[in-house]
Amino acid sequence: MTLLIREAEVRGLLTMPLALEAVEDSLRKQAAGQFVVHERHRLKLPGNAFLHYMAAGDAAGGYIGMKLYTSVAGSLTFLVTLYSAANGKLVALIEAGALGQIRTGAASGVATKYLARKDARTAAIIGTGYQAWSQAEAIAAVRPIERIRAFGRDPERRAAFCRKMSERLHIEVTPASSGEEAVRGADIVITATTAMKTVLEGAWLSSGVHINAIGANFPQKRELDDAAVARAGLICTDSIEQSKMESGDLIQAFGADASRWKTVHELADVVAGKAPGRTSAEQVTLFKSNGIASWDVAAAERVFELAAARGIGQKLSMWET
Repeated sequence: MTLLIREAEVRGLLTMPLALEAVEDSLRKQAAGQFVVHERHRLKLPGNAFLHYMAAGDAAGGYIGMKLYTSVAGSLTFLVTLYSAANGKLVALIEAGALGQIRTGAASGVATKYLARKDARTAAIIGTGYQAWSQAEAIAAVRPIERIRAFGRDPERRAAFCRKMSERLHIEVTPASSGEEAVRGADIVITATTAMKTVLEGAWLSSGVHINAIGANFPQKRELDDAAVARAGLICTDSIEQSKMESGDLIQAFGADASRWKTVHELADVVAGKAPGRTSAEQVTLFKSNGIASWDVAAAERVFELAAARGIGQKLSMWET
């Protein structure tokens, strides 16, 4: 039997602490070669209709999975298929909009845990849309955040985001009138936009800041200017190979200098202790997140196992004789 798990059910099962645990565990497995990750591929039709697909296999956990999603006319539809690695059976179909949102926030939370200063208390978020919610929740779960300043282009959405996140996190979340106002003096900076051009300038950054850049995953898009990337004494990404294909922030900043890629580490190696993390309180650190399938599969495993144990979800008879 295959278990169909709906969005509302995912939200009821996948808490941020559980997602943080799942993503961190997946990164350790990735570093050990136990989580095999295939990069994202995109099929494009005329009219900018896209099918995106990415896959991963958890050799230690016993699952293989794929995330598929479409983006058409500004609308996105996400699905994760989860298979048993032992017998190849499809064990779950998971509506994955919420799953993707939460696991993306969790990945930034893990990066913040390993790269941000221990005493980081002030954060800035540029972008107040769908992804910003889980980003704020994740960093507040791993650092003693006292204040968040948020900037987004839409004043009404910006105000609503600040009001709701203040209530949700029980900390001060206030609107800023510009990206620069939000970022100046912040210990942690998050960019979570759909921008084609830069929204964060290196001149705004304080010494010792940690940056989670999650928005741009097409080579022609970027959120960080060259100076912001250049100021980073440590650059981590989820997958160097995937970054070379789609991380516009790094592709454009590095230009024709391929040697600069040799200075980039994968977050998995930092988590596993194979690569150094932050080396001083003054160092600027950057996590360039593109999103990899191992995070989706790791989160899907937890959701499926909890749903099965609690009798949640709809059982589907597929390929039954």
